[in-house]
Amino acid sequence: MNGTDAWETTRSPAKTIAALVIADHEAPDAAAAIGAAPARLVARVDWAAAPTRLEAQGPVHLIAADCEGTDDGALAEALPRINQFARDNDARLVATLASTQVDLVAANLFGPNVELLCAPSLAERVAAYAPSLSQSHPDRLFDSAREVETTRLRRLNEEIARIAETLARLSRVEGTDSPRDRVADRGGSYTAQPPSDEPPPISPREVRGAIRARRLRDQYFTVGLFEDPAWDILLDLFAAELERVQVSVSSLCIATAVAPTTALRWIAKMTEAGLLTRVPDPFDRRRAFMELAPSASEAMRGYLGGLKRAGLAIL
Repeated sequence: MNGTDAWETTRSPAKTIAALVIADHEAPDAAAAIGAAPARLVARVDWAAAPTRLEAQGPVHLIAADCEGTDDGALAEALPRINQFARDNDARLVATLASTQVDLVAANLFGPNVELLCAPSLAERVAAYAPSLSQSHPDRLFDSAREVETTRLRRLNEEIARIAETLARLSRVEGTDSPRDRVADRGGSYTAQPPSDEPPPISPREVRGAIRARRLRDQYFTVGLFEDPAWDILLDLFAAELERVQVSVSSLCIATAVAPTTALRWIAKMTEAGLLTRVPDPFDRRRAFMELAPSASEAMRGYLGGLKRAGLAIL
């Protein structure tokens, strides 16, 4: 009995969610997570056979792509076709990967239907598979792990929307005499100085200094107490813009000082919100770079320039 036949024996007529697993090994964690979700396991295919299998594949709601342990060349060949299949069929694509594969996988898998998990636990897998199931079964009761994940993703979406709205407001042109909105503090005791036509220049050294100061806090307080991935991402990309250097996805994950899966989720959501821009490497399809979107870059210059004009520190 081959691997595909073994997986097909687990089918259940009562499970209407079709799940396909792509892996070069038995992938027991993927099987257990899909079973807990639950879903109907259509098959497990290896990476070399995946493109051909997808050409003949019927409707599928979930693709679980296990990249760990797979040759980079095989991934680079198959990932774009898998990504396109998921887009064309409105299927959820959840890829698990090792930390060394972040750039390769992120360069080829992207979009609102994609979730990237770096060395995930079984609970993280189950939670990631859940959204594809809830679309077809809105009345299904999910376990606590999935409920926690849903709440966390909702809060993340709300936070991204808030950041996008704030940056848009900072960069909005109100008129020829007032190019930027005026920002006052919450208490109303401080009135910001009217911005000039050109904000004072910000040096990369100032931004990098702020980033180092933020990381220094972790040496004196509990790790995770000051997690703020969105702002760390904006600061790192703005510093890179000033330095005129490109930032890979893996490098940006490190800059956030959070778990890689969390960082990848923030990068994806901020890109969808229009704050970040993904730039493929024209010379290497195994890598993509991240940049600030023009509106986010303009807002960062205005905000940090306003801080400098007021004699306030970048935090």
